[in-house]
Amino acid sequence: MLPLRDDVPRQKIPLATGLIISINIIIYIQQARLPEVTLHRVIETYGLIPIYFRQNPAGEFHTIFTSMFMHGGLGHLIVNMWILALFGDNVEDRMGRISFLIFYLLSGLAASSTHMYFNINSIIPVIGASGAVAGVMAAYAFLFPSARVLTMIPIFIFPYITTLPAFVFMGFWFLTQVYYGTMTLTMGASYGGIAWWAHIGGFVFGAFFYRIFVRRRSDLIGY
Repeated sequence: MLPLRDDVPRQKIPLATGLIISINIIIYIQQARLPEVTLHRVIETYGLIPIYFRQNPAGEFHTIFTSMFMHGGLGHLIVNMWILALFGDNVEDRMGRISFLIFYLLSGLAASSTHMYFNINSIIPVIGASGAVAGVMAAYAFLFPSARVLTMIPIFIFPYITTLPAFVFMGFWFLTQVYYGTMTLTMGASYGGIAWWAHIGGFVFGAFFYRIFVRRRSDLIGY
């Protein structure tokens, strides 16, 4: 499923969301300019590799955050940034810019921690903003459960366009991640080439802790 648009108007220019997207795009452009050998070295240095983290947590701690600003391909980048742009502006409205940035980074931290818990011996580098974006999706689902999300659902080779309540869209998305995440427990961490447990960890963090970051209603007057 791919969300196309929602019906929640933004209240302010989403500067924090825009900053995150801009950093991701700039880093990807720099990645794309590197020779393949150099790119692999950069990914090994700044991507999250669970077994390296287990062996040297202090030396590898930075990769929890650097990895969430790197992507494995243009499609990977576009999908993550599209979803962040679609849902992040409204969540940022409710949290405020600084709180939203902190929430985003902590969602990424939770995502990486969950992935490592289930794949602690993995030598495969993990990169991407998906886990942090999943936290934003969870916050959106609880802050705007009745929002309408125009959604494209691929049925075989045909795109089916429909409108779903945000809570239904996010709920189905989350259950899909749990299904495939469970599959990795028996088929290996590389099943599908996606860090499913990172998505799950980011989403669960967002669902349980988003309220801490939401501004009080009195602070939202005119916001």
